[in-house]
Amino acid sequence: MPMDYLRKIEKADFPLRVEDAHDINNVMVLKAAGFVEADMEEMPSSDPAERCEVAVVRRITPLGRAALERLDRGGCPPTGP
Repeated sequence: MPMDYLRKIEKADFPLRVEDAHDINNVMVLKAAGFVEADMEEMPSSDPAERCEVAVVRRITPLGRAALERLDRGGCPPTGP
């Protein structure tokens, strides 16, 4: 779940490189909601059929921090832009 992942990276050192496919999906959802600033990169591979994607989370946005605080209080996270 993306909010669980946001909680997991809350105290991470940024930029944070993410290579796990499930975590990359979480980053994409959090980015779309405006909760993180992240870049998606495609890593070169010798096999053109093999696509290796990486996400680099630059930071948790103020909106993302507010969502975490709200979760701590037992509420629902605010919706993105």
